[in-house]
Amino acid sequence: MSKTAILCVDDEVTIVESLKIELESIFGEEYLIEIAQDSEEALEVIAELMEDNYEIALVISDCIMPGMKGDELLVRIHELSPKTIKIMLTGQAELEAVKTTINKAKLYRYISKPWQKDDLKLTIKEAINRYLKDKKFAKKNIELIQLNTELEDLNKKQTALIEKLCKKERELEQINQAYERFVPHQFIKKLDRDSIVEVNLGDQVQQEMSVLFSDIRNFTTLSEKMTPEDNFKFINAYLSRMEPSILEHQGFIDKYIGDAIMALFSGSADEAVKAGISMLKTLAQYNLSRDNDRRPKLSIGIGINTGSLILGTVGGKFRMDSTVISDAVSLASKLEGLTKQYCVSFLIARDTFVRLQNPFDYNIRFLDRVRIHEKSEWVAMFEVFDADPPEIREGKIKTKILFEKALCLRYEGKLREAAKLFVQCWKQNPGDRAAEIYAKLCYKNQPNLSAAH
Repeated sequence: MSKTAILCVDDEVTIVESLKIELESIFGEEYLIEIAQDSEEALEVIAELMEDNYEIALVISDCIMPGMKGDELLVRIHELSPKTIKIMLTGQAELEAVKTTINKAKLYRYISKPWQKDDLKLTIKEAINRYLKDKKFAKKNIELIQLNTELEDLNKKQTALIEKLCKKERELEQINQAYERFVPHQFIKKLDRDSIVEVNLGDQVQQEMSVLFSDIRNFTTLSEKMTPEDNFKFINAYLSRMEPSILEHQGFIDKYIGDAIMALFSGSADEAVKAGISMLKTLAQYNLSRDNDRRPKLSIGIGINTGSLILGTVGGKFRMDSTVISDAVSLASKLEGLTKQYCVSFLIARDTFVRLQNPFDYNIRFLDRVRIHEKSEWVAMFEVFDADPPEIREGKIKTKILFEKALCLRYEGKLREAAKLFVQCWKQNPGDRAAEIYAKLCYKNQPNLSAAH
């Protein structure tokens, strides 16, 4: 606990002694009461008290004294101990000194001589209370400053921690984005996982989806004419143009297989078909910049099937990959391959066709039946020709009934009658290569193209 003192200064011995007695009666041993008879002695007492680590709570000083006057003394004391409460004892002619002390020493109060004993007592008690309140306030202020300093330090540490966490979060986001370029986040969601780190070997889920396969025609021939670097630039330029068509129709790319694309659609079959149409239209725009010997036009085939798929993870302890297992996948891949043989761009299986909300929203015609292998059932396949060049598309629309009637005759074994109708279709629409192929097959009495596959 700190030691506290009160100093009384007056050149009249009787006054300082009476003040000391009065103060001791008020405060007892709570405060050390010191007296001085002039300013020089008062400053010496102040110095000794401060050296002994005393706090000087109150100084009561006469104004008129030999040597240094009371107002000058209080100004000096204020410089040495600003928190000390100052009271001046004055006569009526000393108001200028009071004014100086108020301005320069923060004089608490002045008491005119002669004073009333009770008034002096009350003033001294109020002065001490003021000192204690100021001291308490100063202590609280110091504590508040310390708390603020600690809070600032904590805020700085918290800010640094938040910045560190944000940096880690950005790094994690970048890592997740990088992972998503290898394993689509939609695939992870299908496995009911929030992050790739939660995916385990053998995780799997069964769901009805549409599968899309696409491939560039004669890519090997194109590739042989390019350097390895140009090959990668070409493939990436092509794939980057195809990707948006898939993403915009609620699909995601399961994998790239060289120049081929395998995409999955968990929404309606319509979204998968619309994505295929969009890919072909995008390719047509891309081909406008490729009509020369160095950059020949590209053509692609697209096959889509819809069915129950098993999505999951396969691999071993050190290498794991995502995969899709189903006959529906095999059939979609088969359809993409058949686009080359039938000279069409886009084929869909029956299971996709029957799941379209309104097949009449598209330009579709029945093309043939196909099966995955010899023991499997025959499956109807349909050509989607919305993205064909306008003149060929219009020709197929006009000859659709005639073309499908020719197919029925062919299945009935009436090959010559069928051939005549196919020839009519071909003559009306010379760009219909499928009609041309069927006409030649019928004349040669050959089975349909897909029978051998």
